[in-house]
Amino acid sequence: MTPPEPAFQAISPEAALREIAAAVPEDCRRHIIIIGSLAAGYHYRDQLRSMAVRTKDADCLLSPRVAAIEAGVAIAERLRAEGWEYWPTRSHPAPGTETTPDADLPALRLQPPDGSHWFIELLTVPEGPRDRGQSWTRMATTWGHFGLCSFGFLALADLDPIPTDLGIRIARPEMMALANLLEHPRIRPEIMSAGFANRPDIRRSNKDLGRVLAISRLAMARDEDALLAWPALWRSALRNRFPREWRDLARRSGNGLKELLASEPDLDQALYTCANGLLASRSPTLGALRITGKRLLADAIGPLETEDLQDG
Repeated sequence: MTPPEPAFQAISPEAALREIAAAVPEDCRRHIIIIGSLAAGYHYRDQLRSMAVRTKDADCLLSPRVAAIEAGVAIAERLRAEGWEYWPTRSHPAPGTETTPDADLPALRLQPPDGSHWFIELLTVPEGPRDRGQSWTRMATTWGHFGLCSFGFLALADLDPIPTDLGIRIARPEMMALANLLEHPRIRPEIMSAGFANRPDIRRSNKDLGRVLAISRLAMARDEDALLAWPALWRSALRNRFPREWRDLARRSGNGLKELLASEPDLDQALYTCANGLLASRSPTLGALRITGKRLLADAIGPLETEDLQDG
């Protein structure tokens, strides 16, 4: 019987990262970068007052791409041997087989052996700077075939990751924020297939842009002027990862966020995802979240969009 989709659980980012680092083979840790809520939660754990974030997954980015398959197979086999179990979904109740088309392969989701209702999911970076669509790379293990997913702007998430005392690296929060901004140049109608924290109507754009606002709030809680440093960091990252089109990307970096702030129903969805996700321990009001968005536009996005982009 296929279990229900996993619920959003209160998870200690430090405890989850410690468990992942301990389970992953040592020679594979250098290929893993934790992204998403757990990475941001760990980075800003002092601002979260050591409280948990609510999430259902720990996204593990395998990089570089040339080493992703080998590392992914080694991680899958090791975790399976340690008692981690495949988490079935309604669309993928079992691992794929050698006859499963690449596009239909399930993502590798593994649940810890202690029965916790969260899982890790393995992804990889895009093949090149123009590889923007979602793509799947086959990963064959002794207990089934899986797909390593890559999409959009994940190339930004593996730029100069932050080492931790746990022996595993995390993505830089400002780079995760930029990746999400660029991934959503407008508010798209697509909703999250599994819903979000018991709501079936959450648009993916609103969830991802809500995370941008959550990261911005946490950054400002650590340093009131933190966002002022982001334009230079973002400009350098765009030039590094997208040398041919970085100017165009910079100019449209705030389009989706501007749409979000102009639509109260969409902003309300973003607030819901913050309150039931990264900011579960210190949820803002709708007005406070809007102020955060305006600060982000003024301090970081505006300068990136309007500065002199002719040089370089």
